[in-house]
Amino acid sequence: MSMKILIADDEAHIRHVLSMKLANAGYEVVVATDGEEALEICQAERPNLVCTDYQMPYLSGLELCQKLHADQTTRDIPILMLTARGFELEASKMAAIGIVDVLTKPFSPREVLNKVRELIGPPESEKVGVST
Repeated sequence: MSMKILIADDEAHIRHVLSMKLANAGYEVVVATDGEEALEICQAERPNLVCTDYQMPYLSGLELCQKLHADQTTRDIPILMLTARGFELEASKMAAIGIVDVLTKPFSPREVLNKVRELIGPPESEKVGVST
């Protein structure tokens, strides 16, 4: 079973670059263009990790995190917050809504890949020794 990552960002180029980097590394990637779509995908597909932008239409990244954490079926999904501005939540408040780390834009796709590996481990293909 492959490791699934949801990328939620309203910027097409960020979705594209991160999708390519993570898929090429062996992860299964699904994308959402806004917070509401991300919430629906999480409830339906239960990814292993969510990478979400802080500022998105319909539901912000923070609102998405709060809704995911309030739902028993999605509350344990770790969340990597991507933000273009200073994110000022205390570590305890971040943990309380499932945010495990924050990366500030601009970031490199390699930095995101390294953080994903750190948070959820390598993709299944690496675990069984299959080359990617």
